[in-house]
Amino acid sequence: MRLATTLMYAGDPRATADTVAGWEDAGLDVLWVAEAYGFDAPTIMGYLAAKTERVQIGSAILPIYSRTPALLAQTAAGLDAMSGGRAILGLGASGPQVIEGWHGVVYDKPIGRTREIIEICRSIWRREVVTHDGLYQLPLPEGQGTGLGKPLKILTHPVRDSIPVYVAALGGANVRMTAEVADGWLPFLYVPERAADVWGASLTAGFSKRDAALPPLEIVAGGPVAIGDDVLGLRDLARPLIALYVGGMGAKGRNFYHDVVSRYGFEKEADLIQEHYLAGRKKEAAAAVPAELLELSSLIGPESYVRDRIAAFREAGVTVLNVTPIDADPQRLLSKVKELIS
Repeated sequence: MRLATTLMYAGDPRATADTVAGWEDAGLDVLWVAEAYGFDAPTIMGYLAAKTERVQIGSAILPIYSRTPALLAQTAAGLDAMSGGRAILGLGASGPQVIEGWHGVVYDKPIGRTREIIEICRSIWRREVVTHDGLYQLPLPEGQGTGLGKPLKILTHPVRDSIPVYVAALGGANVRMTAEVADGWLPFLYVPERAADVWGASLTAGFSKRDAALPPLEIVAGGPVAIGDDVLGLRDLARPLIALYVGGMGAKGRNFYHDVVSRYGFEKEADLIQEHYLAGRKKEAAAAVPAELLELSSLIGPESYVRDRIAAFREAGVTVLNVTPIDADPQRLLSKVKELIS
């Protein structure tokens, strides 16, 4: 099992990035950079490549709608070159509120688009002349544009001809596609004891079609971590974030996070969180997050308890433990977690 953490999009990214070298010394294996509608992720990722030597640097996530497939491939290849082969391309659909409200692009066919993007990216990294006839047309067909487009291959020579592609997926069909074609899976609000009930059938179906040439699927999951005899109250710090996703990331009937929490067995609680959040009652929404969900989706407690949680994630198939350290000295805490997973 490898150790990862995520740089979020709030705050001063340079100040946070300047601490990453110490996290690398603590044993961090993968560093994810989030992107929403604030700073872009690739700029920060390039800065991190210069500040680090060993840690893998991944996007979690780059929305598939805001960049063309070729640009996604170029971005990953550029980061891979600057980092000496340490890039991970993390992709996701984001959601219609951001894609249509911020980017002004129609949110449609996310699974088909993701599949085609992965295919196109891998073709580009192999330095093939790229042609594609699907949701994406490369080059543009006759009758569209100026008519001057022609098949091309990437000018430069990528460091690797196969950069790992991880997909953020929650819905059954998307998870099935991820298990079939991606290098890694980025779920959210992952509860190891109940994950198989939600995604087991989709993963099995995807694995049945997986190319034997692909490596085993990496699964990235975890949660906030704190170790001590008096840290249980820190679980409550996750309440606003969970309420945001379960209650506010999408309208009723169009919120994957709400659906996942419901399938975990918290259907009434998920409905209540959403009702409060969409009505503007954010404090009430946070208060409605069940304590059991906070416990199962985190690693907060005495060392023996955290060790048991790590074992539960490992048993569920998680290969990259992604944690958010809650400690005055995050480097020390990451070093301790690295010791526990080794």
